[in-house]
Amino acid sequence: MSLQTARRRLNARALLQMVVDPGSYRSWDAPVSYTEHSAAYAADLAAAREKTGEDESVLTGEGLVQGRRVALVVCEFGFLGGSIGVAAADRLTDAVERATREGLPLLAGPASGGTRMQEGTLAFLSMVKITAAVRRHKEAGLPYLVYLRHPTTGGVMASWGSLGHITVAEPGALLGFLGPRVYQALYGEPFPEGVQTAENLQARGLVDAVLPPEELAGTVHRALSMLLPGDPAPVPAPESLGRDPVAVPAWESITRSRNRHRPGVRQLLHFGADDVLPLNGTGQGEKAPGLLLALARFGEMTCVVLGHDRQRGAEQPAMGPASLREARRGMRLAEELDLPLLTVIDTAGAALSKEAEEGGLAGEIARSLNDLVGLECPTVSVLLGQGAGGGALALLPADRTVAAQHAWLSSLPPEGASAIVYRDTLHGAEMAQAQGVTVSALAAHGIVDHTVAELPDAAEESPAFCRRMARAVEYELASLRPVPLAERLARRTERFRTLGSVL
Repeated sequence: MSLQTARRRLNARALLQMVVDPGSYRSWDAPVSYTEHSAAYAADLAAAREKTGEDESVLTGEGLVQGRRVALVVCEFGFLGGSIGVAAADRLTDAVERATREGLPLLAGPASGGTRMQEGTLAFLSMVKITAAVRRHKEAGLPYLVYLRHPTTGGVMASWGSLGHITVAEPGALLGFLGPRVYQALYGEPFPEGVQTAENLQARGLVDAVLPPEELAGTVHRALSMLLPGDPAPVPAPESLGRDPVAVPAWESITRSRNRHRPGVRQLLHFGADDVLPLNGTGQGEKAPGLLLALARFGEMTCVVLGHDRQRGAEQPAMGPASLREARRGMRLAEELDLPLLTVIDTAGAALSKEAEEGGLAGEIARSLNDLVGLECPTVSVLLGQGAGGGALALLPADRTVAAQHAWLSSLPPEGASAIVYRDTLHGAEMAQAQGVTVSALAAHGIVDHTVAELPDAAEESPAFCRRMARAVEYELASLRPVPLAERLARRTERFRTLGSVL
């Protein structure tokens, strides 16, 4: 047996032993009871108990994961294929509800063929009560982490297996709604290879990472350190706060912002953040190259980060509808866990294509704006470089906006504005200056609150610039924490409500 196969076949006890600190696991399992069932099913249950040494297909309890108390629910696949009947569903639901009452983060490790056929429709319907318990756990602002193990299919994958704030999967695991044996029996041919694998699901934006079991404890600890950060210490104001931005010609800023060596969101996180945990995709079968989604910690301030991804190649991915659906996943994550949200704007414009139109780009921009203006968590936006069109607007609304000195914001790239007004692209510099796209103009209208200098150009001093920007971000995130929700929402609305008003 290969090492990879052995990893995939870890039973529930072995996984628990690998994840929790030695000697810290405490079972929550009460004895199971069943309604009347057939003699054949009773024999199946007895054989499963003898084979596995467990009394049901689910183990629940709590333990320390690198010193942090965590609730755990783990399937034992050797017990009737990890199938979930009414008794197993009750055990799962009880554990989720206890974790919620005790304020514990929850780690789920499903490995199951789905609901138990011997118990029919009642087992099938039991997925509803598990899902309801998970929903209440998340509504309490508590993290729900999922580790999808080999195999996870059917009703388990279609309920509590697919609801994680963060979802990672075992290498090579078979994961999907449809069991391959069922497909072959129904259609007389095998299901296409390579579709229901952990790696393909990651490529499609359905899971955040593929992770061997021995790395799970460390990843859970890092994730919970960011999802449950505690009360940060006060952050002193950086030197950049309070300075009026230096007015520079609009075309100079636009030219500098287009430099392919200018730092983007990846460089900001690399040089400026103290820890970063990348997330992946929409969770709905889409993974867009134009957006980065991650958890990040700046000093003691943890936040959800979503930003336009300036890549170093000649081809820059434009923001399409899938990018915005991924962004909205980040917004939901921040709100559910009461973490601040950081958006990073750096785009030459949204995608202009048949696919973007048919994918509902305009509607996704609208929904992104709708979400941002009403999010209950603190929000900070960063104008890092280019800020063209609806792709920039979709990430802009925030409680506070920080801008790099040579960032800019406009409804169109200046050449596009020139084409509308002059019927050519030759008046871009003139249009940019007239339209007030610069940081100094935005600050005068109360849209930019905090400017970070470039000395003289971020492309020439990437590490130092990113560290200055990170200090500004940390300060703004920290300054929003004590502001009451109603006051934050009122201020957020007012900053745009009064824009351009004549008093």
